[in-house]
Amino acid sequence: MLRNWGVLLTAAALTVGSAAPAQGSPEGRGGQDVYVAPWGSDHAPGTAFRPVRTPQRARDLVRQRAGHLRADLTVHLAPGVFRLSEPLTLDARDSGGNGHRIIWQGGGSSGFGDSELNGGKRVTGWRPVDGRPGLFAAPAPAGLDNTRQLYVDGVRAQRARGPLPVKLTATPTGYTADAPTLAKWRNPKDIELVYTAGEALWNVQRYGLGQWTEPRCPLGSVDGTTVTMAQPCWDNSTKRVLFPDIPGRSVNMVGPADLTNGRQPAYAENAFELLDTPGEWYLDRSSRTVYYLPKPGEDPRHADVEAPVLEKLIDARDLHDVAFRGIRYSYATWLAPSTPEGFSEIQAGYTITGPTGYATQGLCQFVPNGTCPYASWTREPANVTVSHGQRVEFSDSVFTHLGGAALDLIDGTKDSSVTGNVVTDISGNGVQIGGVDKPQAGDADITRDVKVTNNHLYGLPREFHGGVPIVNGYTQRSTISHNQIDHVAYSGISLGWGGWPDKIKKPATPNISRDNLVSDNLIHDYMLMLDDGGGIYTQGITGSSFGDGEKVTGNVIHDQWGLGKGVYTDNGNTYQTNRGNVLYRIAYANIGTVHVDYRDDLRNNDPTLTEGNYWEQGDPDRDDKGAITRGNHLLASPGDAPREIVTNAGLEPRYRDLLRRSDGSRSTAEAPSRVGTFAVSGKLYATWNPSYAFNGSPVTSYVVTASGGGRSVRATISAADFQRLGYAEVPGLTDGTAYTVTVAARNGSGVGTPSAAAAPVTPGPSAGNPAAAPTGGKAVATAVAASVKWTPPSNTGDTPVLGYRITVSDGRVLMATGRDALVSQPTAKTMTRVVGGLKPATAYTFTVAAVTARGAGDAVTFGTTTPAT
Repeated sequence: MLRNWGVLLTAAALTVGSAAPAQGSPEGRGGQDVYVAPWGSDHAPGTAFRPVRTPQRARDLVRQRAGHLRADLTVHLAPGVFRLSEPLTLDARDSGGNGHRIIWQGGGSSGFGDSELNGGKRVTGWRPVDGRPGLFAAPAPAGLDNTRQLYVDGVRAQRARGPLPVKLTATPTGYTADAPTLAKWRNPKDIELVYTAGEALWNVQRYGLGQWTEPRCPLGSVDGTTVTMAQPCWDNSTKRVLFPDIPGRSVNMVGPADLTNGRQPAYAENAFELLDTPGEWYLDRSSRTVYYLPKPGEDPRHADVEAPVLEKLIDARDLHDVAFRGIRYSYATWLAPSTPEGFSEIQAGYTITGPTGYATQGLCQFVPNGTCPYASWTREPANVTVSHGQRVEFSDSVFTHLGGAALDLIDGTKDSSVTGNVVTDISGNGVQIGGVDKPQAGDADITRDVKVTNNHLYGLPREFHGGVPIVNGYTQRSTISHNQIDHVAYSGISLGWGGWPDKIKKPATPNISRDNLVSDNLIHDYMLMLDDGGGIYTQGITGSSFGDGEKVTGNVIHDQWGLGKGVYTDNGNTYQTNRGNVLYRIAYANIGTVHVDYRDDLRNNDPTLTEGNYWEQGDPDRDDKGAITRGNHLLASPGDAPREIVTNAGLEPRYRDLLRRSDGSRSTAEAPSRVGTFAVSGKLYATWNPSYAFNGSPVTSYVVTASGGGRSVRATISAADFQRLGYAEVPGLTDGTAYTVTVAARNGSGVGTPSAAAAPVTPGPSAGNPAAAPTGGKAVATAVAASVKWTPPSNTGDTPVLGYRITVSDGRVLMATGRDALVSQPTAKTMTRVVGGLKPATAYTFTVAAVTARGAGDAVTFGTTTPAT
């Protein structure tokens, strides 16, 4: 077997393009290569026929040879699982030299099998639980003291969650419950309250610290009906300091100062008493027992059940000239949110921490004793980390089943690359570049010349839903190109920091960022859970001029779900160029927003240039005090976008096999979230945030179940129709009966577990009042199309808006439906649709009416004349 493995490694190395053993010798070039296999021995010499067992022992052998390299030295990782008992720590001693590299080479896409660095423990010994049909229990393996994740045959299970059985009234230290129920629950200090943010839509209430956040705080104690929340999470989430002379404005300037609406949680998580839905699990730390309620067809006694233990798989500092290729990084966790620190989110996974964090952390000159620099909050740590690295490469690998961020290239990392990887099923951010705690960093601490190219990032974040697939802080010459990012909870790519002082008419934080490029990425089906983000989001100063400012070029961005923008130029965004992008089906704005530049007293706008894009926004050419818009092209339909831009965006041809590379999961899709409903006579309407974690098979339809009066009524809508409409109808209901609604997703593995139930609604007759007319109608025309815009009505009559009817003076009647039609009304955001098929030099009128469950309401009429060709 070992001899065959040596041949296999030689072939695999040739397949993936790494340094192959020379002249057919299984020992490699001069015998310097190191071989590692799960069945090896750390007492072996590390040859192909006598491999070592652990990456740590391989590292030690590399250290003995690194100073005498005559060629690249390859550490060959055999196919199989390397269970790490501690992180693989690397430093300068583990670097290449003499012009050669150290290459850690796994099986990758060679077809010989994954080489997995695994930070978890297998959970075995499952048995049925007496008195709880369907529930299984197993002893926690040695070393598993806590974890936030559990995976069953490669599929992430859901920590037990659900609504609390008591009504809570907020107090300065937590809540008063209307019954002592929680005091009788097991391990109440392990319970987390989750505050899902977002728009208030239909009968769904949202809570959080901004529409882009989802903070979490554990309970500290429960005594009778007194619920005391854990500190410092509670203070950091409810006591953020306000400016004394600016009512309602917190000094951190990001979002509200408190968990809003009476500080009510959307749901609770991590309680045994909430373990009631197939696919849920719970770790009872006091009895060291893991519980799991299997999905239909599952049996944990015959499954690979993995519980992550380590918080780091690789922790590298001062490493240089090293490549990590063809490795699978899996089963690591992040435990800080389970401590009293909780998860007091600011933005993009950054949190406020420490006992006085709310009053001082990152507030710098704006409060006494504020720590500097401004906005230097706590970064979400990655499970694979490189700091102060040079010429470090990650390629042909899979990052999956991870509990923090996936990969850090931070704090002075230079000339490094992340290419040809799959990043999915991550709890938080994907790839993090640079940091935000040194806006004026010296050369040693500047992150520079990092390339993130040709990666497929999808199905994330799974736990900290405000996370972003690619996050870039203060860096220079970063290149983020040719990635495909799809089916994600919030924004696709986030760059920059420190722009928020413009909210108090102060200049954005000066920083070292310049020459960053975001080009030729394909981003679609994003913001599937939270709001106020973008396909590409940037804030803060990006350079010193348009010459070295950030360039956003050649990206294709489409199908945004939540409210936001395609390319979002947020607070303090200065010297960004947006050129040659294709943007469509985006709720609210294709490119925006304009902010005042407070670096001087001229009160111009932050300099930005938006030119040559293909969009539905249709803004005319103008120079708005330095915010320049010119030469853009109105898209009558997505098919009219230039083929060369569309085909060039996303993965380049040699990397497109990544779209077929599996993370190993195969199961029903994750439950939808944020279900909202309203009722009319005999039926109800439901909307929800769609599933974005497919578990190996795309969602084909949704099953909506309305339960009330002792019966259930189901309706099915295809995923395509739900994408088009944004809602589903459930007919056949009884007036006067209260119904609750759940939604489940169907994919190739069947129908998944249902969502949390929406608040009850009761069908019945009403006055039938229609919606008022929209306002602010206008049309911006080209010779053959017009961008038609209007503001939703403030009074929608008896029911919410479901869509809009657009009547064109040439006799056509068009319907504008979709999620943006639903969410734009309560927030009064502008609706936009492109009407094509127009004739040059012709006057047109457009009549727009809101359509509710009562039919079309009053209309607004406006017109334009198309220019001659």
